[in-house]
Amino acid sequence: MKHCDKIEIRGLRISAHVGVPDEERESAQELRVDLIIHPADSLQGLSDDITKTIDYHQVAMQVQAVAETGSRRLIETLAEDVAGAVLDFEGVEAVEVKVKKYILPDTDFVSVTVCVERE
Repeated sequence: MKHCDKIEIRGLRISAHVGVPDEERESAQELRVDLIIHPADSLQGLSDDITKTIDYHQVAMQVQAVAETGSRRLIETLAEDVAGAVLDFEGVEAVEVKVKKYILPDTDFVSVTVCVERE
């Protein structure tokens, strides 16, 4: 990465069918996603023009759509699917995706983080 500019989305609520036991996947559960998006170009000098940056609203809507599609056994798989969807946006050089699941008793959450860069 040439610069340290980033766009962050923290605590995005998503609904997904995810879990190892079949019964856990029967109903959608609420998860949270944190994204750190590294743009290919600097965020400086955009002249207040949204077409020159990454539309984080569109990214959030796409992440929610990906989560609602199908079912997965692992949150690791969901994190990979989300990362791939974010990389599909023009101007994204890399993305860090953290998926938080609220399943274990006596814990705040369980999470996985994947980091993916455009090739």
